[in-house]
Amino acid sequence: MERGPGTFTWAVPASGRAGRGGKLVRYGVKVEDGTGLDAATVAAEIDRVLRDDRGWTRRGVASFQHVTGPPYDMVLQIVSPATADEMCGAWGLDTGGELNCANAPDLVVNVRRWVELSDQYKGRPHDYRALIINHEAGHVLGYGHRGCPGPGKPAPALMQQIKGLDGCVANPWVNDDAGAFIDGPRIP
Repeated sequence: MERGPGTFTWAVPASGRAGRGGKLVRYGVKVEDGTGLDAATVAAEIDRVLRDDRGWTRRGVASFQHVTGPPYDMVLQIVSPATADEMCGAWGLDTGGELNCANAPDLVVNVRRWVELSDQYKGRPHDYRALIINHEAGHVLGYGHRGCPGPGKPAPALMQQIKGLDGCVANPWVNDDAGAFIDGPRIP
């Protein structure tokens, strides 16, 4: 579906607060009607990512509370390509029917990316979706884009991996399994 109706279904929270410390981020999840995606299923995947120990809750950086509407600190919206172009275009961004964008608190995820993934994550839908969520949540927490820290190293979640890996290995997580923050040089 290239163009949705511009109406949305909000996901009802199925879980309590994720994490105990850091900045509390209230987030909503809504899916444009007609995308073929179930809001509850999408929300369950987002909740899983935000609760993962490799994410932003590690070391008390942030905690997350799923809400059903405003007020919120971020709202993850899965939308048709045309709706993504319209929403992102309002902020001066050209997504060409292909890309996601964010202008906090709005995180716009093109359904094409949610379903078809990116070249770096072919066959790994859960990893690519974790990257989208961790990347955009990082921006809401005040983190900017990062570059590749070196050939063969895991790409930071704040790296724009869809644009290429520059020698890094695709990685959707904020922290490695041992809890170390995966960082790279700041990108202006």
